Amino acid sequence: MSRQITIHYEGNPLYNIRLEDNYHALEEMLEEIGISGHRIGIVSDSHVAPHYLAEIQEIAQKVAAEVISFIFPAGEQSKNLDTVADLYEKLIQAHFDRKDILLALGGGVVGDLTGYAASTYLRGIRVIQLPTSLLAMVDSSIGGKTGVDFRGYKNMIGAFHQPSAVYMNLSALFTLTDREYYSGFGEIVKHGLIRDLSYYDYLQKHRDVAARHNKDREELMLLKEIVAGSCQIKREVVENDPKEKGERALLNFGHTLGHAIEKLMDFSLLHGECVSLGMVAACALSKNRGWITQKEYEGIREILQALQLPVELKGLDARQIIEVSKSDKKMDAGQIRFVLLKKLGEAVITTDVSEREMEEALQEVLV
Repeated sequence: MSRQITIHYEGNPLYNIRLEDNYHALEEMLEEIGISGHRIGIVSDSHVAPHYLAEIQEIAQKVAAEVISFIFPAGEQSKNLDTVADLYEKLIQAHFDRKDILLALGGGVVGDLTGYAASTYLRGIRVIQLPTSLLAMVDSSIGGKTGVDFRGYKNMIGAFHQPSAVYMNLSALFTLTDREYYSGFGEIVKHGLIRDLSYYDYLQKHRDVAARHNKDREELMLLKEIVAGSCQIKREVVENDPKEKGERALLNFGHTLGHAIEKLMDFSLLHGECVSLGMVAACALSKNRGWITQKEYEGIREILQALQLPVELKGLDARQIIEVSKSDKKMDAGQIRFVLLKKLGEAVITTDVSEREMEEALQEVLV
């Protein structure tokens, strides 16, 4: 059963998010956006393309004047300006103009890179997000933040560029490896913790079914509820603060130290895994300040573990993590900007976290 969520900008409808069980309604969405007579460029990676590229090409060819594809090697190591340059060249050679459109078919790397290319090619062309990973569905495909990594520093180059639409085929989640699937729950748990206690409680109640990843109808129906709930939380935040001038920074909960861990581990850990570790540290810091209880802190660790996410890490030093975090784009006038929990379901932004506090919190992550 389909579901639609509308993102607004200054009170006016901006684009729709469609949650479907397949790609059968994609042709209708393309026609609604006005693709007829224009070119479509499908951007994907080497992992996703074998599963869905042929199907998306067939659908796109029904409505577009011409369809091309650009496939790059899967992985964070491809999320850089060199890959963007290769995509630019492909678009130039195919004579793409400002009325043509890109389809970002894949996970967060594909979505971020394609969105950034769309924001800068000819000073901006349209893009539709077709997220295929749980992480991309609940996070990177929504809100218009795009970007690429620069010399190992995550998302340091980017732009705000809103998509024309987001189309989610929930069945795509069943082609993910277990590790890729569980990684998405890092952002999902984050949404409940920072914004919606009832959603967090819902995740706690249904975590055993969500964790099965056995590709049955019951799980698909639950996932649709979970993804829709996360999308609604993110919709509310990005509508209130589309350019991350204030409230939207709450979505960075777990990311300050998580991004540092991601870089230091040379991207061998998935993004959601690093967010999980960063959240544990941020929750430990919140606990140490007396804002959440020991029991609540342990409950957060338990749900992350139930969803097969890491809560401990070997091989890194707390000082390393803190130093790398100082190069993150979330710095504020030389101070590390932290998102902490004032209580479950309510996050706050602070710049007064001391390095000693960070070291103490990281001791509960590093083993």
